[in-house]
Amino acid sequence: MTMKEIRELSPAELSAKLKDLKSELMNLRFQHAVNQLENPQKMVEVKKSIARVLTVLKEKESK
Repeated sequence: MTMKEIRELSPAELSAKLKDLKSELMNLRFQHAVNQLENPQKMVEVKKSIARVLTVLKEKESK
């Protein structure tokens, strides 16, 4: 997701998206541990998405 798309979401939607991303990261870490992960770069992308969502959540809380 781009920052523009993330900024358009409501705080409730951001929280739901954050939960989904964290569960996806957990699954990717499990796959990586058992050597079944085809694209290790996906973990990096998910971590960055989590950081973006957290950043926007903090911005919306401070307003």
